[in-house]
Amino acid sequence: MTEKELELMLVKEVKRRGGRAFKFISPGINGVPDRLVLMPFGKIGFVEVKAPGKKMRPNQIKRKDELESLGFLVYCLDSPEDIGGVVDGIAGSQRSLQTP
Repeated sequence: MTEKELELMLVKEVKRRGGRAFKFISPGINGVPDRLVLMPFGKIGFVEVKAPGKKMRPNQIKRKDELESLGFLVYCLDSPEDIGGVVDGIAGSQRSLQTP
């Protein structure tokens, strides 16, 4: 299975559950996660998708740590069997967008 195939499976599952999984691109900043996952009721998380058995690069780990220090959920997904758990983790999180 390729990274792209796994990423498409994630996008489909998020959409099936009523959410959106936007491709996250941040020009000039390396190592940002692949997808910004937005679930109903203001639930948000980031997902770095890797081909099975592949690991995050040091700059990706740095971005993951930065985002987590700001209170965001960040997952590394490298198996189709883990898609449900990742989406459940984001959809069921206590962290959500706050309206001023």
